[in-house]
Amino acid sequence: MTPKIAREKRIREHIAAMRRQRIMVIGDLMLDEFIWGKVSRISPEAPVPVVHVSRESSYPGGAANVARNLAEFGIPAAMCGVTGRDFNGHKLIKLLNAAHIASEGILVSSLSPTIVKTRIIARNQQVVRVDREQRFALGEQELRKLAKILEKSIPGMNAVIIEDYGKGLVTQRLVDMVLRLTQEHKVLVTVDPNPGNPLSWRGATLIKPNRQEAFAALGWAYEEQAAALEEAGRALLDKWQVAYLLITMGEDGMLLFHPPNRPYHSPTRAREVYDVSGAGDTAIAFLTAALAAGVSAEEATEIANHAAGIVVGKLGTATVTEAELIRSYTENG
Repeated sequence: MTPKIAREKRIREHIAAMRRQRIMVIGDLMLDEFIWGKVSRISPEAPVPVVHVSRESSYPGGAANVARNLAEFGIPAAMCGVTGRDFNGHKLIKLLNAAHIASEGILVSSLSPTIVKTRIIARNQQVVRVDREQRFALGEQELRKLAKILEKSIPGMNAVIIEDYGKGLVTQRLVDMVLRLTQEHKVLVTVDPNPGNPLSWRGATLIKPNRQEAFAALGWAYEEQAAALEEAGRALLDKWQVAYLLITMGEDGMLLFHPPNRPYHSPTRAREVYDVSGAGDTAIAFLTAALAAGVSAEEATEIANHAAGIVVGKLGTATVTEAELIRSYTENG
């Protein structure tokens, strides 16, 4: 058996195992809107391009994009979060249902409007992004409802992903509730943290910051040197008390910390980079599914890296197909 055939056999086995996992995503929900068009002139009113709209599209965004990455790859996904009692919230839930993402864990609330991020794309690049959002704080009634949802749902999950965009859902009280339940039912937990929302993650399995977030979480000045990043990784492991730490580094790939092993570096698998929107969502989705399926942390990192390398070669918040992942894994290893 040639190395390429062996790699293809292995990734197909991993994919089959990943599709047997049930994963819940808990985090800040958003609606991603894309306005696609062409630029033919500059406005006479101001030095800005005039975009002639050709089409519009909408997708689940924020933490919901993580669930979308799972579901579109054939991995059963459920979503837990809060959306506004408005047209955009209704539209988001409708999109989740159409993508076969379980939405029973979503609270519809009047706390704040649904977060919407609108991107205008022209000439194969993003011209501008318009954000409509308000931070909110969960009330006691919402927390009690979420507690009931989590107590009912988590025992049937193989893994939970906490995706913190810093919009108000993820608090220490909610995190403690999730970690207590996942420990009680032996459910794997991965976290995509927000450095602007410092929390205790003791009891989680893996945390995945990017390079800038890693330094920010420590309150350290950002540095490019590899030695500084390794020092930051060791400090974060000590601070967060988790089994694994994965730092994503854009064009430099990913760095996995798993004591007592030496840090494992996976170089970037991207061939072309058009849009980095959602690459972190793809990485945490595939990383978690692979870990839940029993894949080693090192090979789970490779799978996540290949998946992220695929989506940055597409415009917009994209997803990965089985054929794309197999091709990248066997030809770009």
